[in-house]
Amino acid sequence: MDKEGQGTNPGAGAAARKDLELYLQSHDKLLAALLESAAQAILSVDRHGRIVLANARTEEMFGYSRRELLGETIEALLPQGARDGHLAHRDGYFSRPRVRPMGIGMELAGRRKDGAEFPVEVSLSHIQTDEGPFAIAFVSDITQRKHLEDQLLHAQKMEAVGRLAGGVAHDFNNLLTIISGYDRMLLDGLSLQDPLRDYAEEVAKAAERAGALTGQLLAFSRRQVMRPRVIDANELLRGADRMLRRLIGEDIDLTLSLAAGAGNIKADPGQVEQIVFNLAINARDAMPDGGKLTIETAVSHLDENYSRTHLGVQPGDYVLIAVSDTGHGMDAETKRHIFEPFFTTKEQGKGTGLGLATVYGTVKQSGGDIWVYSEPGRGTTFKIYFPRVAEAPSSGDRVPSPVSRQGVETILLVEDEKGVRELVAEMLKRLGYRILKAADPLEALELSRQYEGTIHMLLTDVIMPQMSGRQLADQLLPVRPGMKVLYLSGYTENAVVHHGVLEADVEFLAKPFSHHTLAEKVRDVLDR
Repeated sequence: MDKEGQGTNPGAGAAARKDLELYLQSHDKLLAALLESAAQAILSVDRHGRIVLANARTEEMFGYSRRELLGETIEALLPQGARDGHLAHRDGYFSRPRVRPMGIGMELAGRRKDGAEFPVEVSLSHIQTDEGPFAIAFVSDITQRKHLEDQLLHAQKMEAVGRLAGGVAHDFNNLLTIISGYDRMLLDGLSLQDPLRDYAEEVAKAAERAGALTGQLLAFSRRQVMRPRVIDANELLRGADRMLRRLIGEDIDLTLSLAAGAGNIKADPGQVEQIVFNLAINARDAMPDGGKLTIETAVSHLDENYSRTHLGVQPGDYVLIAVSDTGHGMDAETKRHIFEPFFTTKEQGKGTGLGLATVYGTVKQSGGDIWVYSEPGRGTTFKIYFPRVAEAPSSGDRVPSPVSRQGVETILLVEDEKGVRELVAEMLKRLGYRILKAADPLEALELSRQYEGTIHMLLTDVIMPQMSGRQLADQLLPVRPGMKVLYLSGYTENAVVHHGVLEADVEFLAKPFSHHTLAEKVRDVLDR
């Protein structure tokens, strides 16, 4: 460009500078907007640890105003016990600044203005200026994440123990069936004056307690057999009122506060009652000098926020059953463990530690959620949420008409556990039935082919080698269409029970069972 051409348009340079200024102003506003809208707390700290910048989220997270934060040292936002150690970390960082990203595995905590501590995750960066180095911290409140991680860890632990319990229960229930069955035969053969009768009765009591313990383990592991139907939660609680008052005693004031139209739930009514009874007994034990027990219902809508903080809960309408007492309450550490099996705060011999574990398992198996609120000296509230359903309540369970337990029918008994097979055969023979015994499904198929008479019932274990009891029934029913089928099992996750829910129109008898229960069930199925 020649000299004459220089500065021929002096306004162009001024316009460019003006555009640059406008751009920088716009850029600064954009950066400020980004800073203020960030979901993380963003702070900048100088070489001496003084806060020189803080965004709006920092104010929300820590409870301080920006005026209070600016000029304050960063240690003010740390728990008291971590402040001295942080000074050395801060000096080390400024002597060798570096980027430290989120998620490096450090357990950190922040402290709010009111003194409350909460878990945080921090990433660090730095910037060098004419005034010296500045550290920039991006802080995330991970309270919700830690809460969900604790729930997931608890759920995984419960699932692992539940699988073990369910597996043990299968073999244990077979043994209990044999013990209690033969003991019943001994009792039937002993006179009331026989000195051996007391021993046999003690065996029967021990077997009954062991059976109840196994049932609790299955409930905790969410593998108990459920027969869900639609029930009115208010009506169920009204029906349980008399039993509840007997359980808690006269020195505890029981109040039922049932919201009109609380709604219907789909659950096993007997198991829901047992949940309430268990919680009432715990409340009674927490009020040795008397107190007040309140059971209330309400309609509750659990939204996305609740589902995000409660593992496995789906948003929607629920029926709330709340059980509150005025007892001694629990501290945070006790609350962390109350749903674990065999955890108990009661004296030796006063409880198995399975009561609340079975409550937890039953609620979860029913698709619900349970939460506890408690403080030492301020009582306890258990909140149980069952999914609310629109269907009308189902009619009650069918009550079989009184019948003789004796029979003359032919029963094909299939059981791979020899002890159980021989016991059940002997029980039914004493009642008059003709028994065809098979040790496995293939033997049962052969027996059916050879037997020319009518087989009135297939009585079969569910879990067997070669094929399941359900598969065996599917092969036999086409050739013996009038045959009734009754399934036996000591393990409740099988071909006829899925996630603890019994298939419709399936007859099932869980092990261990008594002589009386077997006789009644067989007769009931045959006469239906």
